[in-house]
Amino acid sequence: MKIPKLLRLLAVPIAAVALIALSLPSLLSAAGLHPKYSGPKSAVPLGRALIVTTSRDTLGDTGKKTGVYASEMTVPYYAFLDGGMTVDVASIQGGKIPIEPVSLRWPLRTREDSRFLKDEGFKQQVEASLKIDGVDFTKYDIVFMAGGWGAAYDLGFSDVLGAKITEANAANAVLGSVCHGALGFLKARDTSGAPLVKGRKMTGVSDKQVRELRISITPQHPERELRAAGALYESETAFLDIFAGHVVIDGNIVTGQNQNDGAETAQLLMEKAAKRGKK
Repeated sequence: MKIPKLLRLLAVPIAAVALIALSLPSLLSAAGLHPKYSGPKSAVPLGRALIVTTSRDTLGDTGKKTGVYASEMTVPYYAFLDGGMTVDVASIQGGKIPIEPVSLRWPLRTREDSRFLKDEGFKQQVEASLKIDGVDFTKYDIVFMAGGWGAAYDLGFSDVLGAKITEANAANAVLGSVCHGALGFLKARDTSGAPLVKGRKMTGVSDKQVRELRISITPQHPERELRAAGALYESETAFLDIFAGHVVIDGNIVTGQNQNDGAETAQLLMEKAAKRGKK
């Protein structure tokens, strides 16, 4: 049976498109988006970690769905879990955590996102997250705040979260965030009563990345807010900042610039928590 000429002509471009489609996640990773983590790994056997996320599910009054950026929750979660820790998931309002829809789609979906979609236990935690009001943050070795556009609407405005982070800091917990999660530090205080971020080297999503993604309607932007609060803001840049990444350590605080930094931030948090446990 002869293959029709049209099909023969289309075979090469179809194969090329398929190859590009299969290769795109790897190409994006090589360019800096969700790069594969190859650094040292830490463990905190029998330790406890708390991941805090937004409860906001819409972008302003646009009606567009948003929430936590999936990998900023899933990557640290599995790093902590695989490091021997018990991991709890909480949000500002409790209950179902909204997830930025595009973050779970090809080609942005990470291995950890795919693992999450098959993990009934983790999905149940996301469907029925703890409300931060009833969570004792001082019982955790690590408190980590995930980002996503939704976090710009509630993390930095929550007096409850500010008080909880203040308590965790006073209890010598290790604190961390990536991207918009850094906004959760804004209302926290150090043991002297001064703003926790003042004079601390920190990072979060850059103003440049916000502009490049054309989502500037959110009420808070991490770089702007951290600088205004007295933090010593740091970041790296790239031709587009979505391909950049930077992790900053200052005392018991570890912050990552954006969605690319979840793995490294989580590993450094565990490294610090493990040393803390030996004292």
